[in-house]
Amino acid sequence: MDKIKELTERIIKFRNDRDWKQFHNPKDVALSMVLEAGEVMEHFQWKDKEEVEEYLKQNKDGVAEEIADVLYYVLLMSHDLNIDIIEALDKKITKNESKYPVEKAKGNHKKYNEIES
Repeated sequence: MDKIKELTERIIKFRNDRDWKQFHNPKDVALSMVLEAGEVMEHFQWKDKEEVEEYLKQNKDGVAEEIADVLYYVLLMSHDLNIDIIEALDKKITKNESKYPVEKAKGNHKKYNEIES
């Protein structure tokens, strides 16, 4: 069994064992995902590159936990909406490769519709 499927099954079991599915509509799961992403951002707020590097020496585990919380909700939502997240990511990467060809996008921060043809 692949690791994503295994983790998703653990998440679903965790939720179902606690009878929390009743609270997990797409809106609230999406909101939880955004809230957890905000908690990731809090670790970096107001810190410059050097401060971030120093901060991570002591707080990497905390950052990892917040990133894991985001992934938790991504896997939960993709399960509940019957989305194969690996397939969806593969398609998105392929789409981005087309929108941002190396010869036009390398070293360029502009959005795909602003890159010169």
